[in-house]
Amino acid sequence: MTQELLPQAIDPQIYALYDEYCHGAMDRREFLAKAGALLVGGMAMAQALFPRYANAQTISFTDPRIKANYVKFASPGGTSGEMRGYLAQPVGTPSTKFPSVLVIHENRGLNPYIEDVARRLATAGFLALAPDGLSPVGGYPGNDDDGKKLQDGLDQTKLKTDMLNSALFAKNHALSSGKLGVTGFCWGGGVTNELAAELGDAVQAGAPYYGLSVGADKSVKIKAELVLHFAENDPRINNTWPQYESSLKTAGVKAQGHFYGGTQHGFHNNSTPRFNQAAADLSWSRTLELFNRTLKS
Repeated sequence: MTQELLPQAIDPQIYALYDEYCHGAMDRREFLAKAGALLVGGMAMAQALFPRYANAQTISFTDPRIKANYVKFASPGGTSGEMRGYLAQPVGTPSTKFPSVLVIHENRGLNPYIEDVARRLATAGFLALAPDGLSPVGGYPGNDDDGKKLQDGLDQTKLKTDMLNSALFAKNHALSSGKLGVTGFCWGGGVTNELAAELGDAVQAGAPYYGLSVGADKSVKIKAELVLHFAENDPRINNTWPQYESSLKTAGVKAQGHFYGGTQHGFHNNSTPRFNQAAADLSWSRTLELFNRTLKS
């Protein structure tokens, strides 16, 4: 049996290296080598940070409260013209319509953690669509390393067009009430901000998790209410917030940023030791409060 390392047992320097690895500054082999050379036990700490998706499932795909399946839809201007996504819906009568929420993955495609987030939203009464940006090139390959390489190799403008088309598909779905919220994590958090600007008043609410901000030229186009979640130890993302916050205020956008003490980038992802239960629970309660208030009324 492999001994699991608790988050507090992992040196901050290893977390910093992992963040670089996650965002493409090095490959898996280089990450492990640098961690091993950095300090005694560094390689074990590094290996402990890789996701264990069996731990991520909180809502079973057989949960009787929901129905979940994969769907395909057109995506003009995207990578291939067609997209695939994971659609989770609450169980209701044939005439029931639900507010829609788009769930945007990290920089590695639609992994099991993101699918679970979609099911969580479905149990809360939302029609949740989690698109797989890698579907035009074969889909999420079953591991994050290969997923990251595939996503890095895509035309990023077309990939973001695929996310925009996914948002429109969710909003206009036959089961949708027509109201739309967006949430996303890491890369998906940044795209949440971008879609809020791109879609204007077609989006009612956005809840980005540790996502890159957009500039003032885009902030002025945002009409959605935003609740933004940040890790305490995440300077690459956090350094973009003050200017974004100022731009949102100038544009009259209702927005609230929350920083969670003692957390690392990725604290909501319960498949790695970066997961912080208290911060994940609190941030999720704030996300649900936003979506319940803005999408269900």
